[in-house]
Amino acid sequence: MHRYRFLLTRQWVILTLVAIALIPTMIRLGFWQEHRYQERSARNQLVSDALNAKPVSVEKLTSPGHTVTSGERYHTVTAKGRFDTDREVVVRRRTNSDDEIGYHVLTPFVLTDGKVLLINRGWIPANGRSQTAFPEIPAPPRGELTVTGRLMPDETTAASGIKDLKGLPDRQIMLINSEQEARRLGAQVLGGYIAQTAPEPKGDTPELIGRPGKEDAPLNYAYMIQWWLFAAGVPVGWWVLVRRELRDRVEAAERPSEDPEPAVV
Repeated sequence: MHRYRFLLTRQWVILTLVAIALIPTMIRLGFWQEHRYQERSARNQLVSDALNAKPVSVEKLTSPGHTVTSGERYHTVTAKGRFDTDREVVVRRRTNSDDEIGYHVLTPFVLTDGKVLLINRGWIPANGRSQTAFPEIPAPPRGELTVTGRLMPDETTAASGIKDLKGLPDRQIMLINSEQEARRLGAQVLGGYIAQTAPEPKGDTPELIGRPGKEDAPLNYAYMIQWWLFAAGVPVGWWVLVRRELRDRVEAAERPSEDPEPAVV
């Protein structure tokens, strides 16, 4: 074992300690990625289940003051009533699928029983003369009709990161929040709102909000495997370096001296 005494040198002690520390760290990172994979897979499954579920009346899932849960989010709902465009507002700083900045159109929808449902009718461009004037918005169908959309929870600064700025121009808001809109409208407003999917607008705008995309869970699974392979590779790499060092030392010991022998007189 004297051949391995070089492992007690300062350089090799530090290298060995670093290798020992890396192994549990990489294993923990692998478990963290596994947790992220399971979390995102479960979230994706919730979204898929909600999108594929049979449409139901909106009042079966929400009511005034109700908080839309993660299991209710994206569920397709229907509502019968009429649009109240006189009290329509726009939501500032929203982007479309091309990352163009504009507005979301939020229109109160008065149900047959008098309650109000907030409907996000889609995105319009901010191409007006200024962002202080209320933009021109294509009108929705008149009269009583049935609207279909995906149920969404109220927006908050904590969840979205969007600051709820004060002092905005008239009929412009930053967040879609049923409690705030209930105070503004002086009406019973159902919790959350819906992103309209039907009927589709007759013109180019408002541009309906697209379906939610899936989070990249397979990427977390790949990272999980990667970290565990790294953890397994550390001791293998350490042993390869040890064998290489030992081989170099043996070859150096067996190499003949370069000093010439004195000539015999």
